[in-house]
Amino acid sequence: MYSSPLHKFHIPVMGLAYTIDSPVKVARFGISSVISIIEDRLIEMMRRHYYPTINQEYKPIDTHEPDYRARRITDYLNLVNTIVQAQIEKLKHAAFEANSEIVKYFEMLPDNSSLKQLYRQMTGTKDQLQKEQLQTYLRTQIRPGSIDVNIMTKVDRDNYGKNGNLLSEGSDAVAALRGYAKSDLANSSVIFSAGMNPRLYNYLGNCEEFHVNSDGDFTKKVIVKVSDYRSALIQGKYLAKKGIWVSEFRIESGLNCGGHAFATDGLLLGPILEEFKAKKQELIDTLLEIFNAAMLEKKSTKFIYPPRLTISVQGGIGTFEEDDFLHRHYNIESTGWGTPFLLVPEATTVDANTLELLSAAKEKDIMLSHYSPLGTRFHYLKGTSSYHEKQSRIDNGKPGSPCTEKHLAFNTEFTTEPICTASSRYQKLKIAQLQSLNLPEKTYKTQLKEVLDKECLCIGLSNSAAINYDMTLVKNLEAVTICPGPNIVNFSKIVSLQTMADHIYGRTNILSNKDRPHMFIAELNLYIDYLKEVLAGDLEAERLDKNKKNYISFCQNLRNGISYYSSLSCVSGSSRDSFIKGLNSASAALDCLKHQYAIS
Repeated sequence: MYSSPLHKFHIPVMGLAYTIDSPVKVARFGISSVISIIEDRLIEMMRRHYYPTINQEYKPIDTHEPDYRARRITDYLNLVNTIVQAQIEKLKHAAFEANSEIVKYFEMLPDNSSLKQLYRQMTGTKDQLQKEQLQTYLRTQIRPGSIDVNIMTKVDRDNYGKNGNLLSEGSDAVAALRGYAKSDLANSSVIFSAGMNPRLYNYLGNCEEFHVNSDGDFTKKVIVKVSDYRSALIQGKYLAKKGIWVSEFRIESGLNCGGHAFATDGLLLGPILEEFKAKKQELIDTLLEIFNAAMLEKKSTKFIYPPRLTISVQGGIGTFEEDDFLHRHYNIESTGWGTPFLLVPEATTVDANTLELLSAAKEKDIMLSHYSPLGTRFHYLKGTSSYHEKQSRIDNGKPGSPCTEKHLAFNTEFTTEPICTASSRYQKLKIAQLQSLNLPEKTYKTQLKEVLDKECLCIGLSNSAAINYDMTLVKNLEAVTICPGPNIVNFSKIVSLQTMADHIYGRTNILSNKDRPHMFIAELNLYIDYLKEVLAGDLEAERLDKNKKNYISFCQNLRNGISYYSSLSCVSGSSRDSFIKGLNSASAALDCLKHQYAIS
């Protein structure tokens, strides 16, 4: 049976390590969070760390064992679930006294929740019998937040057995999905990000764990992260044909987010949310028709009423007013607060040195880089140990990483076997090629920088947990990469979980930048900066005319977004004057670009 979330926000997946054990930290307080399950070596390390904490023996799952990736993931998720369930039982029996976890549980709830109001009634009554009755009832209502998992669909490298044969259903993403499917987690979701992967989705269609259960609901649900309505419709229809219902579409800002940034063609978050709001019923009806046809074929049954489908959003949210506006105006069920939670050690796993860098970060310290081997833009915090390690290798004439994990090994430019563009092997081959081409000096330097920029993410995004728990992920590799969204510059305090919850619900304000622009304006400016950069690059590469049609469309989408925002009568989280001022400034900057590059 469906139970609405206790909280109005969730903690999205961040990197590989940063939310690897967030459910152990926050689920007992009713807060949902997301674990990345693609890096099985990290998963194995976490198994080694957590088994002793519950006085159980850690039994390694060796890489030589059959289906070891999936088995590691299944076991770790079962372990996390066991820990959380024990925490919940302990919490239910805690005393209602100052600073106890049960008090913290109810104090953190949104003030308008019925459970919070009952809690307030309990604390306010002087009738001892009524107080005890209310406490007994409140204990029965305690439940954990959802333990969800993330699979980045693009990270789906093929794997081979000892005999060199391709492992059937053994690719990284498919094995990760199988590991989740076989876990004990219930009322949980797998979140697919980074676009459609037919192989993965086809495998999903054959997983009984995602089909309708005896209650007419889904024990394990599917969430698809999308950038716009069209993507939701395409992926939703594809999965519906496989007999898979998408329970939630999670909309993420293309540029006002952390990690990999999948920029839209100038489509802004507000208009995207408005389209979802206007077309949600149409979307449900369309998917239900296709889903029921598949259900009739597979199960000889169908739904009379559609299963629940919700919309959530994340990317750049910074204030209670913005969060509240998203819920009220666009009927959003849950909002994702990612980057600010990097400054909450009670919720995420960030090593001390990186935590210090994050808390001191200014606008100049966050860049939309070309560092990802995937070729996708990547938000990056400057000054990390990973950056210094990469630069040291370059300075020593040995650029590139050892590439022990190979999750991003997809390039076959020089080799039959796919290799990673951040690896020392690839960079050595690519640099030799560039040197042989007798390129003009400026062109050579530009292309050389593109090669050297690529950075190992498998280790860099995992090592924070290894450092925090005094363990080693890969011998002699200790560098850390972190990928906060631009919003990190507005937060500089390391705070408690309760303080962050209070900030989200408007009970306190921890913003360090009081002049922070509204999240919609911030995203708009990010897109204009992005457009300015790619226009300059195309002009230098003499391909501006070739792509001009695309830029005209891009600019028109931005212009439509500005018009949409201008028409909103109220945008909570910013004064009307400052919001309009931000729109006018962005509009002028866009006009300047159009004139400069003759885009019309």
